Amino acid sequence: MSLRLRLLLLIGVSLSLLWGGVAAWMLSDLDQQLRRTLDQRLAMSAQMVAGLMAQLPPGPPQALTSLPGIHTGIACQIVSVRGEILARTPGAPMAAQALPAPGYADQLIHGEQWRSYTVEANGLRVTTADRLTERRALLSQVRWAAALPFAAALAGSLLALWFGVRQGLRPLERLRQALLRRRSDSLEPVGVRSLPADLQPLAGSLDQLLQRMGQALARERRLTSDAAHELRTPLTAIKTHLQVARITRGEDAAAALANAEEGADRLQSTLSQLLLLARVEGPFDWDDGAPAWSDEVLRLAARDAAPQRPQRIEIDEPARLPLALPQALAVAALRNLLDNALRYAPQDTPVRAQALADGKGVRFCVSDRGPGLSPEGLERATQRFWRGQEASGGGSGLGLAIVAAIASRFGGELRLRDNPGGGLQASLTLPRRPKV
Repeated sequence: MSLRLRLLLLIGVSLSLLWGGVAAWMLSDLDQQLRRTLDQRLAMSAQMVAGLMAQLPPGPPQALTSLPGIHTGIACQIVSVRGEILARTPGAPMAAQALPAPGYADQLIHGEQWRSYTVEANGLRVTTADRLTERRALLSQVRWAAALPFAAALAGSLLALWFGVRQGLRPLERLRQALLRRRSDSLEPVGVRSLPADLQPLAGSLDQLLQRMGQALARERRLTSDAAHELRTPLTAIKTHLQVARITRGEDAAAALANAEEGADRLQSTLSQLLLLARVEGPFDWDDGAPAWSDEVLRLAARDAAPQRPQRIEIDEPARLPLALPQALAVAALRNLLDNALRYAPQDTPVRAQALADGKGVRFCVSDRGPGLSPEGLERATQRFWRGQEASGGGSGLGLAIVAAIASRFGGELRLRDNPGGGLQASLTLPRRPKV
């Protein structure tokens, strides 16, 4: 069911019920008022005739001529206290013996129902009466006369309602048409200035959705572009080494296979880093259910970064502090910092790591004795695929970009600065989980 039809049915039925209830109440009240008015007319007529009879000269009442002919639905009769009919309208159904007691009465006379009023004064009984069929006909005419304007007003209201709903929903129809006319790759904001205030939240939410979709598409394009750019060289190198291994024998073939295996490892590392960066920058849920603690994160990151030479990483006694982010991401961020330090530092120098409380967060510090970075390098270090000139182990150029993305997503901060004694110091501040 469309919104327009739903509004028309809901408001139309409510309006019809309201108008119908008001009309029924007014007609009922009108019916009562009309019946009361007709009864008052009978009483006033009887009293007026009695008053006129009281003005006649004194003496015994004498029979009068018949009263002038009037409408057959109305009757009047004058009777003396002795039961003698002094005057009556033509066709009056009452006889002297059938006169009712003074006041109002409903009578069935000759198969017809009459409503009468009788008054006694000066030895006379005056009775006026209405035929009930005439009353009912009059009431029916009055009801129709009152109901027809109500019905016309209700029909006009429903027509105005249809027109108003149609006009009121026109901005929504314009919005729908504007969306239908868009190209599939168009993600520009809809704009809310020309829309009514009630539709602006909807258009604003739609703009936010389009913005998120644009960001998601941009991330996908960047991922595919980065993958195409960065994987081409390793794949070419692997293919070349395999071709060399196929056409050679002995040590040359073994060396070519070793180089191909090294290239495959580098390719796997680049792919893993690209996918990790895409997930960190995307809207994915990273809640792995494992609570993260600073000392455990530091230990796991050091083990992953230097599995062959763990002695190169010197870990100061870390504080045990809870972290407000998934353990897997905290370990990945710190592992990339340690891997970056190990890659740039001389092989015979250690890399120091520690975890400290820093206000409401936890600060991880990683220091090395490498060549450090120039001011330009400090600015560009977190860019994708940027590599320092002194890198000894290649690398994908994504490590610091991943660390910066993790810090940004969870409200942390990454700072890089040169050590006074040489080398680079990376400080990663991550939010601390509040105590329950």
